[in-house]
Amino acid sequence: MDRPDIAIIGAGIGGLTLGLSLRRLGIRARIYEQAPELGEVGAAVALAANGTRILRSLGIDLGTCSTVPSELVYRHWADGRRLADHPVGDWYTERFGAPFWGVHRAHLQRALAQAWGTEDLHLGRAVVGLEQRDGTTELTFADGTTASAGLVVGADGIRSRVRRWITDAEPVYSGTTGFRGLVPRSALPDLPDPDAVQFWMGPDAHLLHYAIGDVVNFLAVIEGPGTWDGPGGVAPAADGELAAAFRDWHPAVRQMIGAVPQSPRWGMFALPPLTRWSRDRVVLLGDAAHAMLPHHGQGANQTIEDAAVLADCLDGSVDVDTAVARYERLRRSRTRQVQRSSWVTSPLLHLPDGEAATHRDRKLRALVDDFSWIHAYDHREPALRS
Repeated sequence: MDRPDIAIIGAGIGGLTLGLSLRRLGIRARIYEQAPELGEVGAAVALAANGTRILRSLGIDLGTCSTVPSELVYRHWADGRRLADHPVGDWYTERFGAPFWGVHRAHLQRALAQAWGTEDLHLGRAVVGLEQRDGTTELTFADGTTASAGLVVGADGIRSRVRRWITDAEPVYSGTTGFRGLVPRSALPDLPDPDAVQFWMGPDAHLLHYAIGDVVNFLAVIEGPGTWDGPGGVAPAADGELAAAFRDWHPAVRQMIGAVPQSPRWGMFALPPLTRWSRDRVVLLGDAAHAMLPHHGQGANQTIEDAAVLADCLDGSVDVDTAVARYERLRRSRTRQVQRSSWVTSPLLHLPDGEAATHRDRKLRALVDDFSWIHAYDHREPALRS
């Protein structure tokens, strides 16, 4: 096919991974980012085998700045006993063919940005308009500049401006909010198994944490407020609200939460499954298409998968419309499954002690087999490319 002039909107994980995937195939793309410079967004990210195998194929190896967890552990909220556990480390790499990395999001962003370079990267370009003209999409930016492309890829996140041109779907609030923190290991003398990824599960809340070098990254999620009225995904919270939600929990949990100032409140939002990802050679990727709750740690990994699949679909003899349709077909079903599973998992992590929690704990002991379909995914397999 005649390869189109490609414009990628957003220089986050998805946009940069797509750009690098296209470049590896000899396809040029331009990336437009609204921020005036590329910097850290968020605290940390968990990269599973379905993401790391793709990154490594692009020459992105974060082994020197990441931490490989020793195991995955689920714990009782009050007494700290192990409810289920699974090995990670070398066992995980052997099982799924690629490693699991816990890494600062800034390190991942920096590695991708350095691999991309400055050529074909346009900063300070916030899209404010899209218009179709004779098979080409005209882009208008907030600074008054314009650009045109034969294919536009919206990799601009959960609040995507590009998505508004395709569908009126908006993120849905889950009724839960999260608080984030990075705590020095030295401040956590009561923490058992500090090298493990751990979920502490209890009534109306849970705490997830994993180590990255000499710090521990945590996400504490609580129920409420019942509605979200703010314009964005982050809002202030009352002083001491987080500590109050965990006041009766295990000392290690309270120690972790109390070791750093309370962060702002992050609303837990997800997109409903979209009926369409594209319109007239404008297509969505990553959170813009399928933002999901973080309870499987798959947001970044599914975005990386999207990038690899879209690049492969564009590298062939078919026309652009056929390539985009194939990308949608290959990605919509899988991402919808992960979205739904993450949404269902949220209330299961917040069960009080009782029969339902006991049943959940039994299911967690079969977690590796139940969710191997997520981690073992390799888009290069013939059965997944058809």
